[in-house]
Amino acid sequence: MTQIQNKNFYTIDLNFMDLPGTIASYLIPHSRGCILVECGPGSTIPALEKGLSRHGFKISDISDVLLTHIHLDHAGASGWLASQGATIHVHPVGAAHMLDPEKLLASAERIYGDLMKTLWGEFLPVKDTKLKTHTDEEIIQINEMQFRCLDTPGHANHHYAYLWENICFSGDIGGVRLSGTNHLRVPMPPPEFILERWQDSVKRLIKEFTNGNFNYIAPTHFGVFDDPAWHLNSLDKALKDINSWIETVMPTNPSIDSINEQFLNWTQQRAFIDGMPQDKLNAYEAANPSWMSGYGIQRYWRKYRSETPS
Repeated sequence: MTQIQNKNFYTIDLNFMDLPGTIASYLIPHSRGCILVECGPGSTIPALEKGLSRHGFKISDISDVLLTHIHLDHAGASGWLASQGATIHVHPVGAAHMLDPEKLLASAERIYGDLMKTLWGEFLPVKDTKLKTHTDEEIIQINEMQFRCLDTPGHANHHYAYLWENICFSGDIGGVRLSGTNHLRVPMPPPEFILERWQDSVKRLIKEFTNGNFNYIAPTHFGVFDDPAWHLNSLDKALKDINSWIETVMPTNPSIDSINEQFLNWTQQRAFIDGMPQDKLNAYEAANPSWMSGYGIQRYWRKYRSETPS
C-alpha cells in the first residue's frame, strides 16, 4: 500500500480548499517542455504554478494537458491553460462542453450554488484550435512520449484512463484513495453514474494489469500506488457492496435527504472498518462528497433500476 514517486514524473498537490492530498495534477517533463495529466480547477491555478516552479517549469512550458474527463475538479483550469498555449486532450463526448461550457456550468451551479466560484474558480472555454479528441485505444504521441487511451465509462460517459510507460492514470474510474490509508471510495455524482458500466471498466483495467501493461495506478484523488492488484480488487468489491446497498435501500423510494443520510452513515462505517484515521475524513469528503453520490445513486436508480426486480 505504499505511495511511490516515479523518477520520470511528479505529483503536484493542488491543495484544494487548503486540504493537501485531495486533487493531483501529474507533471511529465519532455524534451520541449512538460505534459500535465489533469489540471485541476481554476481555483487551484496558484498551487499549480507553485508546483511547476518547484520542478523548474512555468505555465508557458506546458505543451499538453491530458484530461481523464471534464468535471470541474479535473478540467476546470484547462481553458485558461489553453489560452497560455497548452493543447487540451479530451474524450470526444466531452469536447463540446470544453468549447462551450455553458451547459456544464449551469448543471454544476444547480449542485453547488453560491459555492461555485469559491470551489472551482473560473472555467474558460477552450478554443477549437487548442482542443484534440481521441478514440479508444488511440496512441497520443507527444514528442518522445506515448499515451494509450482507454475508454472507461461508469463515472462519466466521457472518461478515459491513460496508460503511459508502466503507469495507469485512472482519473475517477479508479476510485478515490488518499495516501496513508487502505481505504477506497467510489465517486458517483449525477448525471452519468452507471454501476454496470463502471464494473465493466474495472474489468478492463484488471485485464490490462494482468497482461502486464502497468505496475502502478495513479488516481487523481490522490497519488501513485504500487499495488494495482489490491487497488482494483478493492474497487471491484466496493462496487459490489454499493450494489447491495442500492438493492437494500432504494426499493423503499427514500427521499434524497434520507438517501444522503443513510449513505453517509454507511460510507463512514466502511471507512472505520478499513481503519481510516479520523483526520482523513474531511479530506475524503472534499475529494468525494457523500451527498453528491447520493444524488447520483438516486438518478441511476430511477433511470436504470426502478423497474428492475431486486
